[in-house]
Amino acid sequence: MSVSLRTYVFLDAVQPQLTAHICSTCRGFWLVPHEAALFIETAPGMAIHRLLDRALKSTKVHPATIVVERNYGMVLFHLDDKGQVQQAGQAVLDELGIQMTERQKPRLVTNQIIRSVEPDHAQCINKLRYGSMIVPGESLLIMESDPAAYIAFAANEAEKAANVSLLECQSFGAFGSLYMSGPEAEIDAAAAAANAAIASIDGQVGTPSK
Repeated sequence: MSVSLRTYVFLDAVQPQLTAHICSTCRGFWLVPHEAALFIETAPGMAIHRLLDRALKSTKVHPATIVVERNYGMVLFHLDDKGQVQQAGQAVLDELGIQMTERQKPRLVTNQIIRSVEPDHAQCINKLRYGSMIVPGESLLIMESDPAAYIAFAANEAEKAANVSLLECQSFGAFGSLYMSGPEAEIDAAAAAANAAIASIDGQVGTPSK
C-alpha cells in the first residue's frame, strides 16, 4: 500500500493554550506545557496505526491524539525529551522509507483578520469553540491549512509571538482550522508569526484537499 506523508512537523515547546486545547479534546495521553511534540498525518488514514506502532516500539513517546478517517490519519506524539520525539519521527520515516523533505508542503487556504468583531458574531463563535471565548470588539484571526495538522504549528508559533487567545484549533480532516482573538496589534503579530511558520516548512507540492 502506497502511503503519502501529508504532515510531518516538530514543535519544540508546545505553548500553554495549545496544550490546554489539545487536552480538552484528546483521547490519549495528556501532555503538559513546553513538552516537545510531533504531528504526523498520512493518506490513507489507516496507515497511521502502523506508524504509531513503530514509534512506540522505538521510543518512550506518548500519543496524545490519534484520528483515523478513511482518507487521512493523524497522530500527535509528545514527551519532555526532545530527542526521543525526534527519534520517534525518524522511526516513522524509516518505516515509510522516505526523508522528511518528502512530506507535503502546506498551503494556507484561508488567511483573514476581522477587525472589531460584532457582538452577535462573537456569540456565534463562542458556541463553536473548545478554547477561550472572544469578546466583542476584539479582532479575529481565521486560518485554514492544507494539510490539516500544520495548523497546530501555526497556532503554536502565533501563541509564542503575541498575547492572544486561542479559540479553536482543529488539526485533522481535509483542512486544519485556527481561530485566535485579541487586540488588533496582537492579532497582527500573531498572524505574521503564523504565516511565517507555514512558509518555513519545505516539502513536496501535493494534490490539494477537497
